[in-house]
Amino acid sequence: MQKKLTITIDENVYDGLYKVVGRGQISRFIEELVRPHVLHKELDAAYQQMAQDEARETEALEWAEATIGDVSDEPR
Repeated sequence: MQKKLTITIDENVYDGLYKVVGRGQISRFIEELVRPHVLHKELDAAYQQMAQDEARETEALEWAEATIGDVSDEPR
């Protein structure tokens, strides 16, 4: 999920970003620069380790499949 963020930067910095990175690419550029400073590699490693746990993933899939009926559009 993405969140919208409004930031204020110097006009010259913005012009430089626009020229170097290009229109529509500034958000991704900034995110890639910031990500290593706010998301720790240990967290990424933990997620990868969890995904490799086949028993856990099977259990999670079974749970998700069992609860899909809970969000149906049927009238109550």
